[in-house]
Amino acid sequence: MKIVIVGTGYVGLVTGTCFSEVGIDVICVDIDEKKIEGLKKGVIPIYEPGLEDMVHRNVEKGRLNFSTDLASTLDGAEVIFSAVGTPPDEDGSADLKYVLDVARQVGRNMTDYILMVTKSTVPVGTAAKVRNAIQEELDKRGAKIEFDVASNPEFLKEGAAVDDFLKPDRIVVGVESAKAENIMKRLYKPFTLNGHPVIFMDVPSAEMTKYAANSMLATKISFMNDIANLCEIMGADVNMVRKGIGSDSRIGKKFIYPGIGYGGSCFPKDVKAIIHTARQNGYDLRVLRAVEEVNDDQKSVLFNKLYKYYDGDLKGKTVAMWGLSFKPQTDDMREAPSLVLIEKLLAAGVKVKAYDPVAMEEAKRKIGDAVEFVKDKEEALIDADALMMVTEWPEFRFPNFNVVKKLIKKPVIFDGRNVYDIEEMAGSGFDYFCIGVDTTRKKS
Repeated sequence: MKIVIVGTGYVGLVTGTCFSEVGIDVICVDIDEKKIEGLKKGVIPIYEPGLEDMVHRNVEKGRLNFSTDLASTLDGAEVIFSAVGTPPDEDGSADLKYVLDVARQVGRNMTDYILMVTKSTVPVGTAAKVRNAIQEELDKRGAKIEFDVASNPEFLKEGAAVDDFLKPDRIVVGVESAKAENIMKRLYKPFTLNGHPVIFMDVPSAEMTKYAANSMLATKISFMNDIANLCEIMGADVNMVRKGIGSDSRIGKKFIYPGIGYGGSCFPKDVKAIIHTARQNGYDLRVLRAVEEVNDDQKSVLFNKLYKYYDGDLKGKTVAMWGLSFKPQTDDMREAPSLVLIEKLLAAGVKVKAYDPVAMEEAKRKIGDAVEFVKDKEEALIDADALMMVTEWPEFRFPNFNVVKKLIKKPVIFDGRNVYDIEEMAGSGFDYFCIGVDTTRKKS
């Protein structure tokens, strides 16, 4: 079986590589010539644990190939996956120009039956637009070629994408014909042998499922952050509250950890897009508007704590920042809370010394030389007036606090991920501030 994946970002490259891992012939296509040339030489453009070795292995076996010419890859391909970007427009809607461009190219160049599958996150109704785009190109050619469209949204977590693909909780597929369903069953059979379910449904429902899933997870995060902020005011401990509600099987333990807001390529974009889609159709998603508002505010929480601690006198201060990516195990800086923090710190006249185990180059590309990027977490501490723990990378979880205290100018930590123990921090002589606990009240 031969398939083509269009787009070699997180979704496309992981999807193509994992399909090749189970013996399927895959060609990954991208218009970025530099990226494709790099992939042919074994240069992986993203950081994703386990991906690099898998790419190299399948390239060597001849099952995974790369190209910049979509037209030349269509011969003999049964399935085309569109995994191109759907960036948000200024109004929050998903920009479908890349998705529809792929559809038009397929329509212009296909010579036999093709199942066109949208893997990108797209609003309800996109499959119909893809079908129309392909048909329009076929009509221009006077070609009568059968094809199907389908929706197969991804549910990959950055930092665990390979494992998520190989061992999925579920595989959601929206189809319009029995033929398309049979092809997708055959394609995913290697992943369902261990009982992972494929859930078939109509195409609009599949498109909606992706947005609903991400919106629900974003809602859990913002809800917990809202509760955390109230806990601080009322003298409750959000860590205890989290354990109390997480033991309820109806709520569960995942995505209820308080912090400094969600980021990344999915949640912010998808929440905006579904709000926009609802508005276009005369409906107001009030809960999700609140989710977005809480998240935007939460990214400023650490700055507000620092501002209060120094009574607003921040000019000339230095802050050590541990972590830049929006979460661990990725170099993704899209919508990262660190970017909001850095912007506010710089505007207040604060010098920022930043370190991240993986995301330094991506951060430099986004921020430039506005902050000082250092070689390790210890160098960031030297002469710093405060430490901000922003991304909970494993190497930040158990630092030598005697070394931290020796290097830092003032022993104060602002922990945006509630990694450290409040009593241990107090016993070590640190002023310690986290999310959802009034540590000054605890200390007294």
